[in-house]
Amino acid sequence: MDRPAPAPVPASPALLAWLPYLWSRVVCAGGVRPATEPWRWSSLAWLLFMPGLLLYPSLFFPLFEPDESRYAQIPAEMLQRGDWVVPTLQSEPYLDKPPLMYWLVMLAYSVLGVADGVARLVPALALHGTILVVYFLGRRTLGERAAFFGAMLLALAPGFPLIGRLLLLDGLLAFFTTLGLFAAFEAVRTERFGWGWWLLAAAACALGALTKGPIALVLVLGPVVLHRLLVDSARVSWPAWGVFLGVVAAVNLPWYVAMHFRVPEFLPQFIWDHHLQRYFGSFAHEEGVFYYVPIVLLGLLPGTLLLVPFVRWLLSGDEATARQRTTEFGFCLLAGGFCVALFSLSSCKLPTYVMPALPPLALALGYFVGCSGWHAAGLTKVAAVGAFLFLAFAHHVAMPWYAEFRSPFRLEDEIVRLCADPGQRVVCYPRTCDSVAFYLGRRDMVNFRSKDIEELRQLVRTEPRVVILCTHRSSLEGLRQFLTETPITETVHLGLPDLPWVPSRWQKPLKDLLGKTSLGLADLAVVERR
Repeated sequence: MDRPAPAPVPASPALLAWLPYLWSRVVCAGGVRPATEPWRWSSLAWLLFMPGLLLYPSLFFPLFEPDESRYAQIPAEMLQRGDWVVPTLQSEPYLDKPPLMYWLVMLAYSVLGVADGVARLVPALALHGTILVVYFLGRRTLGERAAFFGAMLLALAPGFPLIGRLLLLDGLLAFFTTLGLFAAFEAVRTERFGWGWWLLAAAACALGALTKGPIALVLVLGPVVLHRLLVDSARVSWPAWGVFLGVVAAVNLPWYVAMHFRVPEFLPQFIWDHHLQRYFGSFAHEEGVFYYVPIVLLGLLPGTLLLVPFVRWLLSGDEATARQRTTEFGFCLLAGGFCVALFSLSSCKLPTYVMPALPPLALALGYFVGCSGWHAAGLTKVAAVGAFLFLAFAHHVAMPWYAEFRSPFRLEDEIVRLCADPGQRVVCYPRTCDSVAFYLGRRDMVNFRSKDIEELRQLVRTEPRVVILCTHRSSLEGLRQFLTETPITETVHLGLPDLPWVPSRWQKPLKDLLGKTSLGLADLAVVERR
């Protein structure tokens, strides 16, 4: 099918009037849309074996505090209660996130048993699935070569498999948004509307919303709408939008309705506190607007080593080069850039939020690598081998060591002695330490924040013996000042151990860099009533 003619030069000087023209004449100036190509079995074998070698062999290492231990503990509690509706943490409703990740981890627990590596199997499969989606759907829009190089770049990008295989929601969200993005684009990129692709996109978007909330709709539909406006092509019909939103509602509403009846305060807290306030207000983790620029550049290594030639290729006025920049390539660039911009404008920022941007950006880089001939360069091959060796070391050696180094269970005997007895009252102050609860199988570890100190005082007055998990390096000293009526009879310090093979003068600076205390747990304090 021939492409529509480039947008005419606008008469109005307004920037918005120029955007479609600049998009069609500069960023994606045209070229022949590649025909759908069959996959190559060798490419598929590489994409099955190489990411699998990185992702699966070393999933069993101590949980990181606070996120991994939280997302392992919640499904463990739900499975123990047999409750598939209300997520709980230490037997209290946890209203921050939808339940799909919890459900998948519960299924994994049911089949393979409750363990840290079993929980991590879910995000690892999601990450591997995203790489395969980039390949299978990328070859429909940009061809076999671009899809293979893009999937390989994604598999070798440290910001994707290294972080995404941890027990976090962002890897699963990236899988569903990537599937939704490229399925929706397949539905609308030709004159004939693809209903099958559209329904697949709606289902993926619905599952993304059931993973992390309405942000999935914005990440999928935002780039699709912007792309249609920029290329000045036919709009999606209102019935199609209705069907899309109907699928999303059909998948999500049953759980939301059930939660409303079980926990009436859920909807206001979920929508206001954990979405609107987190995005627009002063919630936590506030960073500058350019916070994600270095994160994306580092996260897409070694692909971003080609950033300078990529920008030159993108802005080149050479006619042959311009024809290579297809509309399909432009959509990949737009989808990734939209995600980065969306989270850059949020007041609350964490490095993992931007993970859904990496798959389309990696596919755009893969297309450039194939078009420019960089795939045949010796430097590219050396960089790819180096990235694989780095990731293999990081996955199988560095990360498990670091998790063990910072784990509270480095002093397992002491924790078991003081906390394992189910009749012993154990509490946390001032933050939770869910990894202790997870490994000991406890569901009763109440958390007291700094503002709850009077309640903690009342507890130690009434209980004969309380073990307090101090989760900040200054918590123990604060307890000594606050709990003057009830003495602290025993303490156990869980500071970071000395680093092997490191001179003594470098121990403190390196420990400060790695974290001054065990992540999530600094000291244990035993308080006994007189």
